[in-house]
Amino acid sequence: MESFEFFLADITFQVTNFMILGGDVLLLIAAAIFIMWGFIVERALFFYVRYPGKARRIRNLWAARSDHHSWQAHKIRLALLNAMRQQTRAYINTVKTVVAICPLLGLLGTVTGMIAVFDVMASAGMGNPRLMADGVAKATVPTMAGMVGALSGVFAIYWLEWQAKRRMEHLADHLVTEHSDEVPA
Repeated sequence: MESFEFFLADITFQVTNFMILGGDVLLLIAAAIFIMWGFIVERALFFYVRYPGKARRIRNLWAARSDHHSWQAHKIRLALLNAMRQQTRAYINTVKTVVAICPLLGLLGTVTGMIAVFDVMASAGMGNPRLMADGVAKATVPTMAGMVGALSGVFAIYWLEWQAKRRMEHLADHLVTEHSDEVPA
């Protein structure tokens, strides 16, 4: 138990130092990454917990119909598939937006860090490399954090889109008509 408390204290210390090193912009980047991963986890839970029941209800609705071949049946099938498609693709564009914002927030950190370097150079001259190094750290750490956050989101986006496409194709295969047109995934 004592080693776990030491581990938590060490992690807290490391994160605090990292946040101090990178400046205030890291709080924005951390918030963006937290929001992005919140949506990613929500989508994963949707695909593995809620989607199977929803897909089963749609398959049961379709199976309960006596008519699968008329024009009306075809339109009902398309409406069912489109409604489910909207649910499977929910929040994916939000995740894409946050992925695009993360590097921009990193760039904001770069600019604020460079302003700190120029401020030190203007007030203390070139004779204090330690103060200039603090500004350079505040310029590079947020850039790295923004890029790491964006990269983690890029991989998640590909997984989410693959899940949505695969599940929609599977559902469309189960709602068979004589002349079924596939719904774009």
